[in-house]
Amino acid sequence: FHIGEREEKCIIEDLPSDTLVFGNYKVQRWDIHKHDFLESAPGLGMYVTISTPSGEVLLSKLYGPQGTFSFTSHLSGEHIICFQSNSTRLLAIAGSKLRIHLDIRVGEHFFDESAVQAKEEVDEVNIRLEHLIEQIQHVSKEQDYEREREEKFRKTSEETNSNILWWAIVQTLILISVGIWQIKSLRDFFIAKKLV
Repeated sequence: FHIGEREEKCIIEDLPSDTLVFGNYKVQRWDIHKHDFLESAPGLGMYVTISTPSGEVLLSKLYGPQGTFSFTSHLSGEHIICFQSNSTRLLAIAGSKLRIHLDIRVGEHFFDESAVQAKEEVDEVNIRLEHLIEQIQHVSKEQDYEREREEKFRKTSEETNSNILWWAIVQTLILISVGIWQIKSLRDFFIAKKLV
């Protein structure tokens, strides 16, 4: 995605609780003379800020033109990941734009190759099995989270339907009472004018 040098861009990730998230990014700066993005942006860094659904800040850190960040979600819901450059240019001349390459991986667990090599007596099948068990647990958490969201949605829909029913009943009663009042008023009017 593209952003201005002093602009903040936020991405929303809907995550279940206790989920590990990795993010890699790379920043490229627009070169006015070459009319292309430079391969790297030396001296330019990115502030990465991550907020939970309750507004708590999980991570707020300045990284370089390339960086990797990770965090674990403690609450389920929409987490906000924001990026802003540390550019010191004034707004008037900050017309330069940045291209950000972003890769976010949710729920992935990476193998520590050095630990694997250090434990030569550990069978590779056991490592793969542990990795599969972690993935199954992650899928199970995702399913529980989706089930929880579906229950909330169903409850909201039922409450809305109930409110609509009561509103229709109230409207009907109001219309009937207004009709009765109009009939009585017209009858009294005609009797007063001696038309009936």
